Amino acid sequence: MTFLSKLSERDSESRLRGLREEESRVAAAALLVNASVIDGEVAPEERRKLKALLRERFDLSDDECRRLIREAEAREREAVDLYGFTSVLCARLDQDGRKRIIEMLWEMAMADGVVHEFESNLVWRVSELLGVSARDRVTLKKLVASRVGCDLQESE
Repeated sequence: MTFLSKLSERDSESRLRGLREEESRVAAAALLVNASVIDGEVAPEERRKLKALLRERFDLSDDECRRLIREAEAREREAVDLYGFTSVLCARLDQDGRKRIIEMLWEMAMADGVVHEFESNLVWRVSELLGVSARDRVTLKKLVASRVGCDLQESE
């Protein structure tokens, strides 16, 4: 193999990796967007939390974050189910990465201080599709609730 063909192959692999990473970002962001709109009302706290989670998780600038949210909102509106998003994440993430998605969903669900039953159901369905156990889902819920000061007794 020549030097140029090796270089070209590396460039192709790098582009493919970048596309896969972008696809994972959009899938995760679309699930978070879904969590923010599922109860029928997007509170300002939820918008702020969505931006903060995406910036932190994916190390994005403000412009990159805005573009990602626009793309995720469009994909979420077009989606007929959650499988399209979760299948991408299952293919790209290990178990710890999948649990981090569930943790982020709980953070979105608790952003306004109340966990709506639709939000809780969404986290349950996504957990099932990602292969995150019920035990881990509940543990993550309690962890996030203690971190953000959400009283789960009043919110369920």
